[in-house]
Amino acid sequence: MNEKKKLVSLIVPCYNEEEALPIFYRETVKVLEGMDVDYELLIVDDGSKDRTYEVALELAEKDDHVKYISFSRNFGKEAAMYAGFCNAKGDYVAVMDADLQDPPSLLPQMYAILEEGKYDSVATRRVTRKGESKVRSFFAKLFYKIINMISDADVVDGARDFRLMRREMVDAIVSIGEYNRFSKGIFGWVGFRTYWLPFENVERVAGKTKWSFWGLVKYAISGIINFSEFPLDVASGFGILMTIISFVMLVFIIVRKLLFGDPVAGWASTMCVIIFIGGIQLLCLGIMGQYIGKTYMETKNRPQYIVARSNITKKKEE
Repeated sequence: MNEKKKLVSLIVPCYNEEEALPIFYRETVKVLEGMDVDYELLIVDDGSKDRTYEVALELAEKDDHVKYISFSRNFGKEAAMYAGFCNAKGDYVAVMDADLQDPPSLLPQMYAILEEGKYDSVATRRVTRKGESKVRSFFAKLFYKIINMISDADVVDGARDFRLMRREMVDAIVSIGEYNRFSKGIFGWVGFRTYWLPFENVERVAGKTKWSFWGLVKYAISGIINFSEFPLDVASGFGILMTIISFVMLVFIIVRKLLFGDPVAGWASTMCVIIFIGGIQLLCLGIMGQYIGKTYMETKNRPQYIVARSNITKKKEE
C-alpha cells in the first residue's frame, strides 16, 4: 500500500501581477512536479487593478491544483497572507511572491529539511541586496538591528516572508487574529524550530515593485509598534528628563533673582527652549497616538479582508 503523499500549499499574494503570475506558475509547477508531493497553488488577488484576477481564473480553469481568492478591494499583503493561511489545507504551507524573487528552486531543499523532522519551519534570508539602492539597503539593515534590540520578535537580517512551515506552526499563526499584522514578527513570536536558508538576491521577473521607500518606512514603524513598547518607554523617558530639567531651571531662576536681583534676559533663548520642549511633547503625543490608533482599530473588530470571488468551497469563517 502506497503512503499518501504530503500536501504542500503555496500561498501567492498578488497585487497587479498579471505579467509575472503566468511565469511564476510555469516555473513553480515545474519544480513541484519534480517533487514527490501533492500540491495546491493558492493565489490571493489583493484587489488588483490589472488582469491579475482574470489570469488566476484562467489558471484555475485549466489546472485543478490552482485555487484563488479575490478581495473586494486592496487590503494589503499582510491581509492576503492571512487569508492564505486561513484557507491553505496543506501539511506544509509556504508563502511566495509572484515576481520570482522567492526562487521556486529552493522548495525541494526546504521540503527535504522539514522531512528530516528536526525543524518546524525553513525560512529564507537574502545574503546580498544586489539591485537595491545603498540608501534602501542601509535603512533595511538598520531596521533589523533596531527591532531585534527593542522587541522579543526574532527577525533575522534579510529575512523574507518566503518560508515553508509545518501545519502546527500555520495553525499557531492563524490563531493570532489581530488586525494590525506584521508577519515577520509573528513568525518569530510564535517560536518553533526554524532553519535559516541563505540565498542570493534575485531580480523581479516582470512588473514593478509595489513597495515605495516611504511605504517600507511605514511598514517598519508598524512592525516596531506591533512588537515593542520601547517607543512608549522613550516618550516616558523624555517626559521625566524634561521635568527634571525644568525643575532645575526653575530653581536656578529663583536663586538668581533672590541673590542678584537680575531679571532673566534672553528672549531668543527662551523661545528656543519653548520650541524644543513643545517639539518633544508633540513627538511623545505622536508616539502615543500610534499605539492608541492601533488599539482603536483592534477594538473595531473588523475583518482583515473581504472575499469577493473564490473557487474554494470551504472557507474558514473570520
